[in-house]
Amino acid sequence: MTISIEKHPCFNDESRHTFGRIHLPVAPKCNIQCNYCNRKFDCLNENRPGVTSKVLTPHQALLYLDKAVKLSPNISVVGIAGPGDPFANPEETMETLRLVRKNYPDMLLCVATNGLNVLDYIDELKELQVSHVTLTINAIDPQIGAEIYAWVRHRKKMYRDTRAAEMLLHNQLEALKKLKASGITAKINAIIIPGINDRHIVDVARATAEMGADIFNCLPYYNTRETVFENIPEPHPELVTSIQRKTSQYLPQMKHCARCRADAVGIIGQDNSDALMKQLQEAATMPRKPDEHRPYVAVTSMEGVLINQHLGEADRFLIYSMPENSDRPVFVESREAPPAGGGSMRWEAVASQLSDCRALLVNGVGPSPEKVLKTSGIDVYTLDGVIEEGVSGIYTGKDMSQMSRISQMHACKTSCSGTGGGCG
Repeated sequence: MTISIEKHPCFNDESRHTFGRIHLPVAPKCNIQCNYCNRKFDCLNENRPGVTSKVLTPHQALLYLDKAVKLSPNISVVGIAGPGDPFANPEETMETLRLVRKNYPDMLLCVATNGLNVLDYIDELKELQVSHVTLTINAIDPQIGAEIYAWVRHRKKMYRDTRAAEMLLHNQLEALKKLKASGITAKINAIIIPGINDRHIVDVARATAEMGADIFNCLPYYNTRETVFENIPEPHPELVTSIQRKTSQYLPQMKHCARCRADAVGIIGQDNSDALMKQLQEAATMPRKPDEHRPYVAVTSMEGVLINQHLGEADRFLIYSMPENSDRPVFVESREAPPAGGGSMRWEAVASQLSDCRALLVNGVGPSPEKVLKTSGIDVYTLDGVIEEGVSGIYTGKDMSQMSRISQMHACKTSCSGTGGGCG
């Protein structure tokens, strides 16, 4: 089977008015922190990379894609571009690509990555006929890179300053080499940051051209609040044009980039349609695997009003449902939790006990039970607030960021009355 790469609107200027793309937001985590990036992904009105209104599981993403191609049959490309980095979420990314390739054999596939962790997955990307990969390379001088990146996390180790930039650059260039050896089209994104790397972008173009890159995209830095670079102004259009002219000596230029959201869909340059965004919202409210029958949501609570109990301390689970044509959840029953002890076997028992639940709302949870439950198809949400509000959010897709405790990291035994030996 031969896939027509001419239909990719990002890589072919002649196709962008005819063919659309869809970004599936399945990759929430990131493995680097750029000083220009604030990945708040709950705002529909911001058009910039790193934002999405919802994050989907791979199977939810496939359901959304099914609906999207019916509403927008000119979609020719499925991409994964965040809202974090695809290969900081490799399981979700690769499963999504496999599902799309299986169900849409003629669809173009692409990913956009910082390049830190993609190297180990290039062989399978080639096997899945992923035709285009974008690498964001903002510097080939680690001293300049150290000004752009606050930290890099690779293989569970944190790097900072020049060492972080060196690690990232090494992996990016190795990835570029292997992508080209694998016959995959490689686009380089370079973000122009005034006073930081604006005089260095030409060096990036020259170096990546020598390694076989196919196309270059000079992206104007997007000023974002609550970032290290929030006081740096966006580059003047004349500066961008000048850099594009200079870098064009080395690589063809992409000049129609719209700095797309991680949930962008449709023709480049056009806003996401309300109808498509409705389908995205609905897909996000489905169980992790939408074809499974999981009508309930489970909650841990000390008194039955608030989500205020750590999973490890729960002696019961409160089960809720949402009747059709209702905007309020109803209490169904209480289920006795398995006794403490037993390690992972306890959490496997919980997963079995809650096999008809799409989500579990808790006030705290350890990594081991969360992993077991997620693998079993149960999303675990760490929240703080009223049960009714949390359960309603699961069924309706409403924003629950004000209830979320996901950023509150605790050492074992500091947020519960456990022994300090881990959840079990």
